[in-house]
Amino acid sequence: MQSSNSTIYNFIWRFAERCGAQLVSFIVSIVLARILVPEDYGTIALVTVFTAILQVFVDSGLGTALIQKKEADDLDFSSVFYFNLVVCVILYIGMFVASPYIAAFYWDDTLTPIIRVLSLTIIISGVKGIQQAYVSRNMLFKRFFFSTIGGTIFSAILGIGMAYAGFGVWALVVQQLSNTAIDTLILWITVKWRPKKLFSWSRLKVLLSFGWKLLVSSLLDTGYNNLRNLIIGKMYSSADLAFYNQGDKFPKVIVTNINTSIDSVLLPTMSNVQDDKERVKQMTRRAIKTSTYVMAPLMMGLAFCAEPIVSLVLTDKWLPCVPFLRIFCITYMFWPVHTANLNAINAMGRSDWFLRLEITKKIMGMTILLSTMWFGVMAMAYSLLLSSVLSQIINSWPNRKLLGYGYLEQVRDFAPGILLAVIMGICVYFISFLHLPTIVTLLIQFIVGAAIYIGVSAILKLEEFEYLLGMVKSFLKK
Repeated sequence: MQSSNSTIYNFIWRFAERCGAQLVSFIVSIVLARILVPEDYGTIALVTVFTAILQVFVDSGLGTALIQKKEADDLDFSSVFYFNLVVCVILYIGMFVASPYIAAFYWDDTLTPIIRVLSLTIIISGVKGIQQAYVSRNMLFKRFFFSTIGGTIFSAILGIGMAYAGFGVWALVVQQLSNTAIDTLILWITVKWRPKKLFSWSRLKVLLSFGWKLLVSSLLDTGYNNLRNLIIGKMYSSADLAFYNQGDKFPKVIVTNINTSIDSVLLPTMSNVQDDKERVKQMTRRAIKTSTYVMAPLMMGLAFCAEPIVSLVLTDKWLPCVPFLRIFCITYMFWPVHTANLNAINAMGRSDWFLRLEITKKIMGMTILLSTMWFGVMAMAYSLLLSSVLSQIINSWPNRKLLGYGYLEQVRDFAPGILLAVIMGICVYFISFLHLPTIVTLLIQFIVGAAIYIGVSAILKLEEFEYLLGMVKSFLKK
């Protein structure tokens, strides 16, 4: 069983990996957004929907099954590796054949070669997937740091170079493809595990019995989350899709960093103590309180300062994305509640509950989406916010029985951080009325916001603040 210090150490490495990668990607996206037109981003956003759905099959829920299984050996890992590789090749062939028909559906012949090239990421990810599961199971998150950063930096240089050279949307295609390829190559070199000449269908069936429910859940989740992009791409313009996605991008950078880091460490740690429900409850509670405490001020700060940030960073041509950005900030602020509850369910091996929750949420979400999609892209964004709030409550319901940790208790845990973040956001918003230069305004808002949030937390001695402070001190002593 991993010690507390080891858990903290691995979390910080994972968090550093996500922050480093996202920082580089963020800078690159800013540069590319200044060079390319919104329509280019709309095109790539549409294609990425299809590759994202296929990406679900790369894992097939088997990666999580390998992490969750108490005693997984080379036979398990090798069987999953070969199975995934065959599945990925079949999927790529399917996309290659289907690409002209997809292009015809969206009345855009240029989509055909883009889909065929970008879909190569599926095969590459099939090679990487089991390496990732091995790293997560053995808590070797330092490996993720070097592979992710290496792939991100290489693809950044290549993508920006191609954009300046006038390759348009292909700069985005090559950037994504090269990122996955280099990431995979570095991980393959640094991680010692290699597939053996072993295969067991019986072992695979056991893993699939757990993983297929997660696969269906992920398919539902990915398909549902990308359905808005498909609808916008069909019913509205490429520019509308670009603004919608750009509004999503800023808060998603933040939420991905925090949630991916927590998920990577929390699931294997919970799985180690899955028979001790009280320990799992305490871990779930800690994850909700701490991650929401970190997430809330970032989301509120971004929402209240959205317009000057977009204008300064992306130029005024991207200002139509501001309303979407604010909606997504509120949506993502509560994301830790979703993920912590689902991690607890998975760690206890209750993938059956996981699947039931996903089906329930998607039926509810689809009903709301189909009711609002006729009223414009903004109505679709608000429908996502409503669905997210309701999904949060649904995700917490099983843990009321499994852990004795219901939604009302969870609200009491995360409410102080959110309330403090809202107060901070209102305070920094009023600074904009000073009518100072944009960069000066943002600098003052950042300093004042951080001072209010950290200062009040220290004065009130909030549990989350004290815990995070202890984590930092522990890491610095290593």
